Amino acid sequence: MCNTENYSAAHSDLESKYQSVLQENSQLKQRVAWFEKQLFGQKSEKRPVESPDQLSLLGPPTETPPEKEDKVTVTYQRGTANKQRPDNCATDSGLRFSDDVPVEVIEVPAPELQGSDADQYEVIDTQVSHKLAQRPSSYVVLRYETPVVKHKASQTLSTPAMPDQVFEGSIADVSMLVGLLLDKFQFHLPLYRQHQRLAQAGITLSRATLINWVKRSIELLRPIVEAQLANILLSRVLAMDETSIKSGRKSKGKMNTGQFWPIYGDKDEIVFTFATTRGRRHIEAMLKERFSGTLVTDGYAAYARYVETTEGITHAQCWVHGRRKFIEAEGGSPEESEQAIQLIAALYQNERAIEEQSLKGDAKREYRLTHSKPIVDAFFDWADSTLRSSDLTPSNPLGKAINYMRLRESALRTFLEDPDVPLDTNHLERQIRAIPMGRKNWLFCWTELGAEHVGIIQSLISTCKLHNINPHTYLTDVLQRVAVHPAKDVADLTPRVWKEVYGQSPMRSVLDDLKQ
Repeated sequence: MCNTENYSAAHSDLESKYQSVLQENSQLKQRVAWFEKQLFGQKSEKRPVESPDQLSLLGPPTETPPEKEDKVTVTYQRGTANKQRPDNCATDSGLRFSDDVPVEVIEVPAPELQGSDADQYEVIDTQVSHKLAQRPSSYVVLRYETPVVKHKASQTLSTPAMPDQVFEGSIADVSMLVGLLLDKFQFHLPLYRQHQRLAQAGITLSRATLINWVKRSIELLRPIVEAQLANILLSRVLAMDETSIKSGRKSKGKMNTGQFWPIYGDKDEIVFTFATTRGRRHIEAMLKERFSGTLVTDGYAAYARYVETTEGITHAQCWVHGRRKFIEAEGGSPEESEQAIQLIAALYQNERAIEEQSLKGDAKREYRLTHSKPIVDAFFDWADSTLRSSDLTPSNPLGKAINYMRLRESALRTFLEDPDVPLDTNHLERQIRAIPMGRKNWLFCWTELGAEHVGIIQSLISTCKLHNINPHTYLTDVLQRVAVHPAKDVADLTPRVWKEVYGQSPMRSVLDDLKQ
């Protein structure tokens, strides 16, 4: 009897260990699969979408008669003579460029027009072709020659005033300052590489000088970004997210981790605010008593806790972040995950239909309630039934994905009642890409002030792109204008307003005038 009990206990213990090993093995396989996907997998999340009326969870499938296929014969012809080129191509070779690109004319000599029998030939036409060329490092030294004038009667000397400069007494023209800013923050070229390029072009400067120019230029732009943030917080619908940045030295060989908190307003303006932590305190510091409306975020719990304790704010959450959970669960539960993904895809088909029909306001809300609400209801009914019918452990990826969505159901339904609320935060995440792209190149910020400067300049560059403004044109104008612009009208220098007020006749650099 005793042996039987010992055997039973040992068997139970082995069974428990076996199940634990199986669960650990499954988790490790999932982790390996995730890393393989990050390294070798498809980055795009796009996939073929079934028609909403074909989704089994929304009703029986409808039969559609097969259409007759029209036979199409396609013929191919070699050569470039019949290629369709855009209207703005310079030649049949397909080169396209704007009027801002300098053009150097090279005349090709004809041997027939030289020699003793040149008079036997005449030029009847000119063929034009274009080739794209590049100078190694196009830096220019502007040499100002100012006359010293003497008044004959009084013998007094005078010289004309130099043109206004961004920094008094500095050797940097505004074009140099703008080039440094855009090369580093738009094209992610660290200053040490720019310093190497200057040296290769024959120009000797210390790297500290470049750092000082960048720092002083961005400080001039700080009031503009503060004015833009104030306008963003007047939005009725606000999107907010966060991304990390190494900033400030913690100890030898280690850096502190700070956070950019980008805030996107309903007039297509964005500001990258910076904080040393990822805590809820920064959300309160930015929004409390400054914003009321709908806050659109991902599933980070700090946003939900802030909304719960703050009056006048409605919380909306992102469907794409939930969809990614089901994509991660596809390896272990492909059929169930595919059902969830197709339901979410049906919501986006409705959003495309809304966009195609240019629906706004009440018409857009009515369309969502009529077409999208049944899909949302079906999704959460499917989630509840799947949890009841399946033996999903807490660590199962599919169970995690379903519980992630069920816990956020109220916030995920917000878009149905408010036509101005998007389904996701994709519009914000597209602008965040500039931060990780820069991080791969300049790696970190030595100081927290440096991280603030990154946020300031990226706020203006990103907003320029959102409003189809050339950042070079904008910064060249604003850096020269900010010193004489009234402080009470600083909002006029934010990219959105600047485009209307000054965009038609911006201030240019002396170098631009020389080109003309």
